[in-house]
Amino acid sequence: MSEQTTPPPRLRADGWAFLREAVRDLRTTGAVAPSGRALAQALAAPVWARAPHPIDVLEAGAGTGAVTRVLLRQLPRGARLDVVEANPRFAARLRELVAGHPASRVTVHQAYVEELATERRYDVIVSGLPLTNFTPAQVDRIIARYLELLHPGGTLTWFAYLGTRRARALVATRAEVHRHAMVERALAARLRGRTTECRTVLANLPPARVWQLHTEGPEPT
Repeated sequence: MSEQTTPPPRLRADGWAFLREAVRDLRTTGAVAPSGRALAQALAAPVWARAPHPIDVLEAGAGTGAVTRVLLRQLPRGARLDVVEANPRFAARLRELVAGHPASRVTVHQAYVEELATERRYDVIVSGLPLTNFTPAQVDRIIARYLELLHPGGTLTWFAYLGTRRARALVATRAEVHRHAMVERALAARLRGRTTECRTVLANLPPARVWQLHTEGPEPT
């Protein structure tokens, strides 16, 4: 019996929804397809590593919910998940996705993460935002907000597609190439002196690198 290669209807629908939003605004959508399973699992790995403790998790830039689905499967009972998505159509889909999840308290916020109004601090922050699509000032504000929202001993995880700098150098304007370089410089400045890990996820289209940043302090118990 041959292996099934056609994606299930839900994934095809998510893919078309993602493509429609990318056509509307690629800068905030950041790609033309949702994260693949391998990338989603790599981004959610810090949550699985902290099981079975009931932790607070923030997902920013959730899109159609590719990573959210993995998080929902991995969240320990009693954990809390706040999902932040600025796109109103994606936010509506996410509310349908998380409705009635039995194991955890899940809330979808339609907002920009740097404007999220909360006093809560998080053990894990999972970022799906397309940082290389923003301005250096926006990236600086986003990373600053992530670090502000993390508990001591918390983990921030995010990704970037491989080869984006080379691809932009071939097709983008000089101003766009300069902006991309300045974004990378702003990100490096924010992360300087902090403990980070990086792994490459080849089983994604396109391949990506996933980073984890660990803040100093006691691990949550």
